Amino acid sequence: MTRRQQLRQLVNQRQGLVVPGAYDGVSAKLVEQAGFPVVYMTGYGVSASRLGLPDMGFAGLAEMADQARNIAAAVSIPLIADADTGYGNALTARRTVALYESAGVAGLHLEDQQLPKRCGHLAGKIVVSVEEFAGKIRAAAEARTDPDLLIIARTDAIAVNGFDDALRRAEAAVKAGADMLFVEAPSTEEQIERVARAFDTPLLFNYAPGGRSPLLPFRALRELGYAVILLPVDTLFVAARAIQDFLRELRQGDAVLPLGDRYLSFEHFNDLIGVNEQFALDKRYAR
Repeated sequence: MTRRQQLRQLVNQRQGLVVPGAYDGVSAKLVEQAGFPVVYMTGYGVSASRLGLPDMGFAGLAEMADQARNIAAAVSIPLIADADTGYGNALTARRTVALYESAGVAGLHLEDQQLPKRCGHLAGKIVVSVEEFAGKIRAAAEARTDPDLLIIARTDAIAVNGFDDALRRAEAAVKAGADMLFVEAPSTEEQIERVARAFDTPLLFNYAPGGRSPLLPFRALRELGYAVILLPVDTLFVAARAIQDFLRELRQGDAVLPLGDRYLSFEHFNDLIGVNEQFALDKRYAR
């Protein structure tokens, strides 16, 4: 079974699969090592970690596709990747799908924001027309060469045009060929429940800390039938907090030895990134 087939099988179970986000190869490896069967590439995290910039359209197609390729190659589990707006119109969305597919991703999501886009839980978003959004999803579905590549349609319309328009857009996306729906930033428990009742298509819930959506217990989201519970930026925030605390204590104490319990050991980190595997290969090919 390919990684794309594995992802489709997991999604079709609709059991609220928890998918942590990753922003580079090491964070993706840690997700896999922890036993999660799927990992997610966060656009917010890629923009922050790679560029030191917010998720406001600064990371372009080439950078995002390159990061997706690196992350997909670093793990053996399926990767769902943030493809933002498709970086243009329907024609650009086709190229985005081609590049992401060749990068090895198992699924990707495209949104209906207008360029320049921004994080779905920030204010000031603008969305394209429902017709343009549907055309982009149709172009994405037609562009894939592997029918198992999962096309996820994300609408950010709740904060812009209201909840009913978001449902209308999600319905149009399903008709255009979306395999999964991502209705971003419902602001109440009632909206979360209404999304779940409105569609037979598998649903993704974005479990964003500090965002606009109430964070229901995983159990409640599973009971509602959400197929995927996405934790997009948690690993990034946890890592940033750990580094920040370490540097503050290092600066205050002017010594590193007392902070030894903060470290993953050299041996364990080398195991994580496959040093011993590379040594073995080196011996195999040595003359």
